[in-house]
Order: sequence, then structure tokens, then C-alpha cells
Amino acid sequence: MLISNHSGQLPLDGAMIAMSMLLEAEPPRVVRAMVEKWAPTLPFVAPFFARIGQVVGTPENCRRLLAAGETIMVFPEGTRGLNKTYDKRYRLQEFGSGFMRIAVETQTPVLPVAVIGAEEQAPALFDFKQVAKIFGFPALPITPTLVPLPLPVKYRLWFGEPMRFSGTAHDDDAELERKVSEVKRAIETLLKRGLKSRGSIFR
Repeated sequence: MLISNHSGQLPLDGAMIAMSMLLEAEPPRVVRAMVEKWAPTLPFVAPFFARIGQVVGTPENCRRLLAAGETIMVFPEGTRGLNKTYDKRYRLQEFGSGFMRIAVETQTPVLPVAVIGAEEQAPALFDFKQVAKIFGFPALPITPTLVPLPLPVKYRLWFGEPMRFSGTAHDDDAELERKVSEVKRAIETLLKRGLKSRGSIFR
């Protein structure tokens, strides 16, 4: 189970992770992302996601795919990550704990991933929440180009060591949150390392 930071309005961070796993991992793996429940309500999005193998992020879908030996990609920040404005770049938002309950239940290793570059691909100046509600969107970030067209930034992906957690699906929320915090700290460490080592955001 790949767990990563999330940003950029358009899911290019997920696409970059998926391509890296397909082209560079040994052995190559096809990654299935757990997408937000509202995403398939957008025109053309549902059939496109279905054709490329992505599924709505329900616990049932996640358990079924893990049982079949699939590699799952989860963004625990959810829409909170997408809603960030540029001044909050690379600051992880609150993580949901659903992924951890399933990881513990299925004894699935968790692999922390840090994506560097997505925060600058379409920097949000502010979030037009009132208009977003009218259209049923979780957010409507306004970028310098007014639309979230990606800038030609360079992506850098940092993969951590697999993390394994013991317990059961019936662990209380406090215990799950402790484990989630471990994963969050691992991603924060990777982000700091990646940001410190990179030069220009465009090369």
C-alpha cells in the first residue's frame, strides 16, 4: 500500500507514482489508486478512471484488490491536500485513518512516498469555496493562469522503507492514530530530504 502526500488539483502526482512503479520498480507493478467518491460524478471522469483501472476508494474495494495481490495507492489527506493554497505547500494536512485500519486488518505493508514538484505545478492563490459549493466541488483553487493547467515543473519521487504494523481491525481509534502518525512523520522526513536536495523546481 503506497501512502503519499497529495496536491495539485489535477491528479498528476498519482500518475507520476504509477508510471514510476510501472517503468522503474523491480518487478514492475500496476498501481490502482483509491479515488475520491466525488470524482466519478464529474463529466467524462468515471469512464476514464474505469478504463485505466482506478477505483472509488471504499473499504470494500480496497480489501478486494489487496486480497487479489494488487498494489494500492492512497492519499490520506484526501481533498484537504488538494485544497491547499501555495503558502501551505508541503505542509501535510490531517491524515484519515481508514487506510491504516485496512493495512492492519490485511497485514499489508505500508510504503511512504513523498512527491516533490506537485505543489508547484498549479499553485493555488486562494480557494473560491462559494463557487465550488454551487458546482458540487470540494474546492475551486484559483491559480495564476485561472485554470489548473500544470506548469513544466520537475517531479521528484522519494520512496521510504516498507512499514509493517501489528494489530487487528478492531484496534481503537487512538491506537490507529498513533500508527497513522508514524506514517505521516516518515513522509514528512522524506519531504524535507527531497526539498533540501533539489535545486530549481523546473530542472
